[in-house]
Amino acid sequence: MATAKPPLYIIGAGGHAKVVSDCAEQCGYQQIYMLDAQFPTLTLCGRWSVIGKPQLLDTIDLANIHCFVAIGNNKIRETVLKQLIGLDAHIATLIHPTAVIGTDVVIGQGTLIMANAVVNAFTQIGQGCILNTCSSVDHDGQIADCVHIAPGVRLAGSVTVRDKTFIGIGSAVIQQVCIGANVTVGAGSTVIRTVPDDSVVVGSPAKLLKK
Repeated sequence: MATAKPPLYIIGAGGHAKVVSDCAEQCGYQQIYMLDAQFPTLTLCGRWSVIGKPQLLDTIDLANIHCFVAIGNNKIRETVLKQLIGLDAHIATLIHPTAVIGTDVVIGQGTLIMANAVVNAFTQIGQGCILNTCSSVDHDGQIADCVHIAPGVRLAGSVTVRDKTFIGIGSAVIQQVCIGANVTVGAGSTVIRTVPDDSVVVGSPAKLLKK
């Protein structure tokens, strides 16, 4: 008989938290509670209860719970994740049952892999990443911490994505391309060459808007 999972405390109660909570239930979590700075104005997110502000964790025995950061903003998610790591909290990794995970894939703590996503062989995924619905990362990918790969994105083999980059819905990246840190790739873009840090690129092929 499988051991029941401990309560899951989700930091953040916006739209992304609904997706996270649904995935968490699919992963077997039965007790799910949300923490958000807008409490007590906000007490419900979908059908999940918001029970306090994030500071409530200071009063809870972290050894008996799991935590997850459900904040869409990459930089804020990174900050909160580092705070939890500093507290030695057990940070869940959520992989939807319909996701396909290949051979020798490494996935960091606090990462969310959503329904029908595919991560192929020998890929490394960092901490606090979001691989959204029906996205795919092909073989030997290198995805750094707190990256957000939006629904329907396709990354070919040996693509590198640096910290806190956002790749917009429906975009595609050809093989062996490196996308720098803090980059935004606009929706529906096709990336065919290296993208420098702190850039915004859009279009097909993707072109630099600013650096």
